[in-house]
Amino acid sequence: MFQSAEIVTAGKLHLRVDLSDEYYPNEVSARLEIRWYRNDEFNVHYQEERQDSAWKCRWDRHPNVHNSRDHFHLPPTSSRSDAQNEQWPVDHRDVSRLVLNRIEERIEVLWEQQ
Repeated sequence: MFQSAEIVTAGKLHLRVDLSDEYYPNEVSARLEIRWYRNDEFNVHYQEERQDSAWKCRWDRHPNVHNSRDHFHLPPTSSRSDAQNEQWPVDHRDVSRLVLNRIEERIEVLWEQQ
């Protein structure tokens, strides 16, 4: 599922994971950008890019003024105004599984739309 991964030090330190193009119909490139903190706060940003558009969403756990500590920025824009409160699992492995399951569901929808 993963094509490459690297730690990006420019800007905010994060892990960038490029997902394999083979999983997506048409010409779509997709990636995850992950920041995880020692206090278990995190941002997991998923983004698909097409020639003329982008589709993105984000799973977050951090204090903020717009939502509860655990929240989700809805696709397709991942905007702050569309964020909804959520409750994420405590264990990072469960959060990772949740994110990957959502991405798999998204890929299935893309293939069904073909």
